[in-house]
Amino acid sequence: MAPKWRELADKLAERIRSGEYAPGQQLPYIRDLVEAGEGSKSTVHAAYRALEAEGLVTSSRGHGTVVREQAPLKRLGIARYDKAKWRDGDEVAFIADRVASGRAYKRGEQTQTISRVPAPPIVAQAHGLPEGAEVYARARLVKEGDQPTHTLTSYYRPEHVEGTRLVDPTPGPAGRGGGFRVLYDAGYEIDHMREELFARVPKPDEVEQLKLLPGEWVVELHRTTYTADGTVVEFAVGVHAATRFAWSYDFKVPDSAAEAPK
Repeated sequence: MAPKWRELADKLAERIRSGEYAPGQQLPYIRDLVEAGEGSKSTVHAAYRALEAEGLVTSSRGHGTVVREQAPLKRLGIARYDKAKWRDGDEVAFIADRVASGRAYKRGEQTQTISRVPAPPIVAQAHGLPEGAEVYARARLVKEGDQPTHTLTSYYRPEHVEGTRLVDPTPGPAGRGGGFRVLYDAGYEIDHMREELFARVPKPDEVEQLKLLPGEWVVELHRTTYTADGTVVEFAVGVHAATRFAWSYDFKVPDSAAEAPK
């Protein structure tokens, strides 16, 4: 027989999944469930902790226990980098994800710090620089409302971005079209990129920064961006809360045999 707290957690979970408790709605206070005969204070507290560990609710001082938004952001693949979005329009890559997800971006949901730092080994290797050579690090924290979704730190060679908006610490995207438009205007049009993904347990500072739930993993992204002649103009490292994104890829299937010269 399941313990009392598990039975209560399952009952509340079913109400959440059925929509009886909607995203953003606060669950009853612990004392109210105790008074309603659902169990002792420790039983209800254990049930709420279980719901939080399962990603169904969040708990915080002053806000109680609130049902989480269950629809993850769609994180586009190739389509998020469409040049028509940033070169000919004003859409930044992560905002393209918001549009595809039917969600809006509000001013203030991206902050950043800019610093000139010695290149870490992985950054130096990507840029073809000696380890320790100076690069610009543009570190962003992106939120949806009050909930952080991911961090992204882009590393640039100083000669590519000195004097541009990419080294301006003003919060928010780097102007119309974002960073790719800035590079384009500086004479570095992006041509292709490579992305690598790694799932892992978060570091303690990432748990705090992304407000991760107990047991929630992160997806680490490495993005290398090239011009047509193979020059690396950006190497970026992103850390994404795993449950807050659904990664979406839509691309033409290659047929190298058909494309090979006869």
